[in-house]
Amino acid sequence: MAQRKVSPEGRQFTYDHEGGAVKKAYRDAVGKWTIGPGLTAASGVIVPKAGMIITEAEADRLFDLAVDRNYMPRVLKALGESASQFAIDAGVSFDWNTGAINRASWVKSYLASKPAETRAQLGLWNKAGGKVLRGLTRRRSEEADILLLGKYPAAIKVSPAPVPDSIRFAVFVVPTTTAEIEEVSAGLKSIGYDPGIVVGMILRSAIEAFQKDYNLTVDGKIGRATLSTLQRELDARRKAKSGTVTTVASTTVAAGDQAVNTVTTPTPADPTSVVPDHLASWIGGGIALVAVIYLAWQAYQYRDIIAVRVADKAPRLAAWLRSF
Repeated sequence: MAQRKVSPEGRQFTYDHEGGAVKKAYRDAVGKWTIGPGLTAASGVIVPKAGMIITEAEADRLFDLAVDRNYMPRVLKALGESASQFAIDAGVSFDWNTGAINRASWVKSYLASKPAETRAQLGLWNKAGGKVLRGLTRRRSEEADILLLGKYPAAIKVSPAPVPDSIRFAVFVVPTTTAEIEEVSAGLKSIGYDPGIVVGMILRSAIEAFQKDYNLTVDGKIGRATLSTLQRELDARRKAKSGTVTTVASTTVAAGDQAVNTVTTPTPADPTSVVPDHLASWIGGGIALVAVIYLAWQAYQYRDIIAVRVADKAPRLAAWLRSF
């Protein structure tokens, strides 16, 4: 079984009740040199001395070390190896403060699934020097909330762990340069997806949204399928903007060691300008027919792109267009 640890919330809870992670050594109420979250020489992890200063990171390290050596073994022996994270956090706080979890009556009640009895017995540990202390009364009540309800005090706010780049950003599975990635980013942005602002990186959320919209495997990976589909979308938009006769210079979206290019061809001359008038009408009709055939061919070529356009209003048509 993996080594059990106090959660960030549990650590902060203990810190709050121990006066925080004090960075400079001080004498406690009975004159013992103390540092961090109430660590004295008795902790076995540090020997505080006058003038000693530690960092916040060092305080966290010493807290974890003290828990591992002195408290977690007792807490797990008392509450069981399979104790919940809430029980671990509450149990360590209690034992850090009292050192008595191995003889506390509330443990037996907790293991017997008697929550009311557990809370009442836990609340009895609110005295110091024979006097009831309000701070201890509150601490025991909050420990009971954590233990029984999984509820931490509202004041505890732990910063979320940083999200790894592999989760935040899409992964290219084909060789690409930074310049090529920026071209992909610009292409996504031009059709309404937010690729983010980090150079050489594209937000995973943008790629997954694109893949979902274009009926691709939604995996946050940028490979040939995603790149080719993006290029086809960009091509279709260019052709729709420039018309069916004239073409414009194209850009290239990289796809590993290959590239998907749009081909630029010159504008054909109008054949009706060099024939007699009596043939012009026939040729004009022929051109119209060719244009219709051309448009139909373009619609066939870009049927997957058209499917994206009509998916919301005509899902059956979109499904049909994607079926061949």
